[in-house]
Order: sequence, then structure tokens, then C-alpha cells
Amino acid sequence: MAGVRRFDEGEILAEALDVFWRKGLSATTMQDIAQATGVLRGSLYNAYGGKEEIFLLAFDAYAGRFLAGARKALESTPDPEQALRTLFGAAIASMTRGSPARGCLSTKTATEPAALDDPRLQARLRGLLDGLRGIVLAALSTDAARARLAVTPEEAADLVVTFTRGLAVMERVYQDAGHLERIAAALVRTLFRERRRPVQSGTKITSTQ
Repeated sequence: MAGVRRFDEGEILAEALDVFWRKGLSATTMQDIAQATGVLRGSLYNAYGGKEEIFLLAFDAYAGRFLAGARKALESTPDPEQALRTLFGAAIASMTRGSPARGCLSTKTATEPAALDDPRLQARLRGLLDGLRGIVLAALSTDAARARLAVTPEEAADLVVTFTRGLAVMERVYQDAGHLERIAAALVRTLFRERRRPVQSGTKITSTQ
């Protein structure tokens, strides 16, 4: 890309991503990006071609970090229930960060008219959700998870991914992290069967028949 080497692309994309996250793709202008990055609009046009191209590159970097964070959360403990709690906790912390809270970038983007008209954007959004589903499915396909799930790992993965989108909408409406945490905890309890308490040695089990 002509002109890219005249500035730090990583910094440019990070600053641009922050603007897109706050204002949304449709409302963001090249002038907004120029002001945030300190790079002239002409240089940005020469290097990238337009705001959509900048957004796609910024979103790719974001998606990579998002999926890496999800994988880290789910691998933080061998307990599948606690792993899901950690995943939801990280998601809630991300979408409620900032003042005002910044929300969920992928969900905000998916609800924009531009998302319906640009197949490149559709592919990015589907790639992120498919990637998240794959990570969740892998975490819930262990023997320990299968033994305790109330549904199949595939069904659980679909529910978890869909639920994260619902959480993003609830955050926009209620703006209450505690409320989101309680909803997430309820889903985790629903996905897993209640653990049976082991019978203590010497305890007699009497029949009621």
C-alpha cells in the first residue's frame, strides 16, 4: 500500500478502531480518523483507499485479540462451568469498559445498515462468530464437560455464542454490569446438570417402597 510506511500502521489501526467503536462505522468519517490518528486524510486515502478498508484491517486485528482472549478465558481452568463464567466475565468487562461504556464492537457493527450491503463485512462478522463457536465447542467437548452438560457440546456452543450477542444488547439497554453477570450466571446453571453429592460411607439408603 502506497504511503503505509510513513507511519506506524499498528497505531493508526488502533486509533481508528477506537473511533469506529465509539461512533460506529456509518457515522465515522475519514476526517474523524485523520483527527484521531494525526495523519492527513490524503495520506490515509493513498494508503488505504477509504474508511471501509481501514475498518476491515482494524477489525481483523480486533478479532484476533478477541478470539485469543476467549481461548485464554476458557483454558484458564479445567472446570467447564467456571471456564464459561470466566468467558462471560471477560466479555462483560470489555463491553462495559469506558465512560460511557463502549459496548460490543461486533454486535454494534452487525446492526448497522452497512453490514447488510458489504459482503466483506459480513464475512468478517461471521468469521468472528464462527471462530468463537469453535473455541467454545472445543472447551465443552472434553469428557468432563460432556458428563455434566444438559445439552450437546454443539448445542451449548451455539447457545453461548448467541447469548454473548444478547448480552451486548442488554448492556446497551440497562447499562448495569451486575445485571449482566446475574443473567450469565443463570445461563451457566441452565447448561449444566446439578452435581450429585457423593453418598458418605456408612450412610444407609432406605427405600420408600
